[in-house]
Amino acid sequence: MARILVVDDEEKMCEILKMMLSFKGHSVDVAYNGREALEKIRDSFYDLVIADIKMPEMDGRKLLEEIKKLEIAIPVVFITAYASVEDAVEAMRAGAVDYIPKPFTEERIFLTVERALGISRLISEKEALARELERKTFPEDIVCVSPAMRKVMDLVERVAAQRNTTVLILGESGVGKEVVAKHLHRRSPRAKGRFVAINCAAVPENLLEAELFGYERGAFTGAASRKKGVFEVAHGGTVFLDEVGDIPLEAQAKLLRVLQERKIQRLGGLEEIPIDVRIVAATHKDLKAMVEEGTFREDLYYRINVFPIYIPPLRERREDIIPLAEHFIRRFVGPKVSGPLLTPGAKKLLLSYSFPGNVRELANACERALILAGGELPLTVEHFDFLYAQSPGSRSRRFELPPEGISLEELEKELIRQALDRTGGNQSAAARLLGLTRSKFRTRMKMLEEDK
Repeated sequence: MARILVVDDEEKMCEILKMMLSFKGHSVDVAYNGREALEKIRDSFYDLVIADIKMPEMDGRKLLEEIKKLEIAIPVVFITAYASVEDAVEAMRAGAVDYIPKPFTEERIFLTVERALGISRLISEKEALARELERKTFPEDIVCVSPAMRKVMDLVERVAAQRNTTVLILGESGVGKEVVAKHLHRRSPRAKGRFVAINCAAVPENLLEAELFGYERGAFTGAASRKKGVFEVAHGGTVFLDEVGDIPLEAQAKLLRVLQERKIQRLGGLEEIPIDVRIVAATHKDLKAMVEEGTFREDLYYRINVFPIYIPPLRERREDIIPLAEHFIRRFVGPKVSGPLLTPGAKKLLLSYSFPGNVRELANACERALILAGGELPLTVEHFDFLYAQSPGSRSRRFELPPEGISLEELEKELIRQALDRTGGNQSAAARLLGLTRSKFRTRMKMLEEDK
């Protein structure tokens, strides 16, 4: 069964074709002009379009031209009462896969549809192979060992198949929101279009609207020529609005209009420009709380929160830490490296660290450790001990004495045990964690062993 769109300004002709094709088990939608058909094509998936050439508002040739602009590979069959050799040649040159003159027989319709659907299947198979090849060859910073990340990627795969659904990616800074957004784009029907990202927190408030919507020449001081904004540049693709919670209220109102009407106006311009993009937004902020505070529009919140995806912090998915670390090491030194990449002690240290900076901090730590190791593998505890040395408050945290008191000797023993456990048994690294020289640490170690 295939999904077919029939486009003809004659309602009777639409109904006849719908009845004939439905009888063969196909799912058939109808549109009565090219503009209506184009809206349906933007919002839904079709295996085939059968369109009349002569129609008001937008004829069949113009419809085919607009479908090509969307970069959607749908076979189009033209059907018309104005048949001639010249018309047939022109239709095929325009990109139609076949041409049917009126009046037609059922056999001619069925034969043409089956042939066109064969082309549609070939196109689908080719695109699927291309996506699979890209999935296998494109380096991804996504590791799905933990159940939490497997759930995230399952949601990404599900929503990626939808062409227009707005997605909101939530999570702390550094968890990989943009990486996930790019993966979503590559797995979507918009993969051939551009992925255009803008960090809304990094653009000054007075320039954000110009970056988003573009501007006309002379719109403001310094606007020497026309410039397209990210929505125009990404036409046919995906716009990634990073840190959407930092957009000022005035710009939020204009963004809402884009989501509602799929049109933009450049600054200083009067023309309404239709845009065809999927919007993926991301933030580390609590947008619900911002709505209650009045710093984020409630109507915009519900517009972007159509399909939320929460990426948990790295500390909540520790199964991913070592596979991610090994992925980053291979990325820095090359994929053909052989032998272990991390010592057991180094793995233990990484697993015991909280990674407040999430995946971004882990990637930076692996790069720094490789530099400290001079590129030699495997990386050891010593190469990563800077993590605890730079941990916020690691030297200034105030210990509170419990009301019931404590055994200083037992506390010292416990701290030594924890330091050794955290550093995989490396005494030099453990000594640094406790602010001791190695000789003083060894003395205390000896005392601990004697007391056993």
